[in-house]
Amino acid sequence: MSKKVISRILLALAAYGVFVALVVNFYDDSPANMQWKDREAYNRQFINSLKLGKFTFEQAIEKLGSPDITEAKLVDNTNFQVLFYRTQHVKSDGLTTQDECSYMLFINNKLIEYAKAEHYEGLDEIITEYTIKNAFNKQNQPIDTLHN
Repeated sequence: MSKKVISRILLALAAYGVFVALVVNFYDDSPANMQWKDREAYNRQFINSLKLGKFTFEQAIEKLGSPDITEAKLVDNTNFQVLFYRTQHVKSDGLTTQDECSYMLFINNKLIEYAKAEHYEGLDEIITEYTIKNAFNKQNQPIDTLHN
């Protein structure tokens, strides 16, 4: 091989290296800038990799951006927040509905539960369950005696 061919190969590799460095440093791949199909896939993959109790509300906003739907309530100094992120396409109507989402439940800013929205019981139901379980843990009684 001649020096001319080798120099062109090295030049091409250098140009490729510069291109990769520029993409890594300047390309913003936040979920807000993604196409809807890419964002759904990203949300689905990210949510499915979460560890309960080790992920916070602030991390969710930082990593996934603004939620598509949200609910929140403060009850007896306990903060309940539910974030819905689109994870599956259902209908092309320009709107994101709850059935197209997965939800993440945060209690006092810690992730407690996540699932497809079809399994979501509603925030009032979650608060009731939490209150009963919390009362059970404080009284150390079987849960059946709480309703008598």
